[in-house]
Amino acid sequence: MNGTSNRLRGSRLRAAIGVVGLLTVTACASTPPVPEASLQAARQAIADAERTEAGRYAAGELGEARSKLASAGTAVTEKKMVLAERYALESRAEAELASAKTASVKANAVNTEMKNSTGTLVEEMQRNSGAKP
Repeated sequence: MNGTSNRLRGSRLRAAIGVVGLLTVTACASTPPVPEASLQAARQAIADAERTEAGRYAAGELGEARSKLASAGTAVTEKKMVLAERYALESRAEAELASAKTASVKANAVNTEMKNSTGTLVEEMQRNSGAKP
């Protein structure tokens, strides 16, 4: 009886180990969840870039951001969630770059305008004082 009991326990132990192993493999092989937070962040970054007129000043970067977001959507459809996450992150980075370039172009335009205005004021002051430029 003791031998039968030990064999029965041994076979139950092997069965339990097999089930645990199967569950572990199944859990590892399952598809990761949709990277919804990254996709939403990319959408928001693109919307922010559009509000700052990035389409006018950084069209290439904004177009690339949209393209990467579309690729992320395709990857989600194909159940390639790791790839979708990567594309979403790249999309967000491109959109943020577009926003930064737009801000830089606008700041440079303001700076140039201020320099021109300052030059005009200096000329006007010199003309009114009789001094030569």
